[in-house]
Amino acid sequence: MPDNMREYIELINKNLDKFLKITYPQEIFESMRYSVLAEGKRLRPVMCLESCRIFGGKIEDAIPTACAIEMLHAQSLIHDDLPCMDNDDFRRGKPTNHKAFSEATAVLAGDALLTLAPQIIIQQSENLDAQVKIKLVEQYCIAAGAFGLIAGQIVDIQSEGQKISPKTLEFIHTHKTADLFKLALKAGAIIAKADEKIIKAMDDLGQCLGFAFQICDDILDETSSFEKMGKTLGKDKDAQKSTYTALFGVKKARSEVICLLNKAHDIISKNNIKSGILEEIIKGIQERSNS
Repeated sequence: MPDNMREYIELINKNLDKFLKITYPQEIFESMRYSVLAEGKRLRPVMCLESCRIFGGKIEDAIPTACAIEMLHAQSLIHDDLPCMDNDDFRRGKPTNHKAFSEATAVLAGDALLTLAPQIIIQQSENLDAQVKIKLVEQYCIAAGAFGLIAGQIVDIQSEGQKISPKTLEFIHTHKTADLFKLALKAGAIIAKADEKIIKAMDDLGQCLGFAFQICDDILDETSSFEKMGKTLGKDKDAQKSTYTALFGVKKARSEVICLLNKAHDIISKNNIKSGILEEIIKGIQERSNS
């Protein structure tokens, strides 16, 4: 059983590699692997595995779902970087997928990951009963679809150059970012067969952590560098994107991160959760906001 973030990440990377073997037609699998296996924090799959462990489940039973969530995350980044979306040239210090391959291949690689991920949940989760698998795939589809990531993305695009309300900004950040944090934490609890009260608490925790993480991204877009972030910065401001810092400024953004992380601590405390991993993630988000 992993004892720290590094061991969790190694376990996730090993299984992502296993689930994404290159076969014919090679280019699509090479494109999928290019983005999924790129160096990253793996926060979402780590949270899925840790949530399962916290509530008495077996980590190995959560590995397929954790990897599926990371594939969904990679898919969202591939499509977000496309010329018709954010038109980014770099991601995680490397050329974006459509730059390394082609725009058509990147679109198809994203589609392939979106549809392969639930197959992995169903086919590779050998120890989970059918009802648990159905619930996991339902949660996956909600987070990935028109009520989740896609909802956040379309409102984000529509809001460029517009004066939007804080409520609309919360909608964007919730669905573009927090929904995958929520999915990860809820999925782990579902696999562990936690009760509905706990699953709701994990939903609330994911909202706090995901929203805080996205506000950090907004801060870093204004304050960090390409060398630290591995992607082009300042594009949000140039594109007149609706960000937390654009609406409220960096100082208020940092204050809101603290508020959200305090709420996260409250949820953890109220539910008697003991997790050095979650504490490390919270600390990392806090440090990120001050970079």
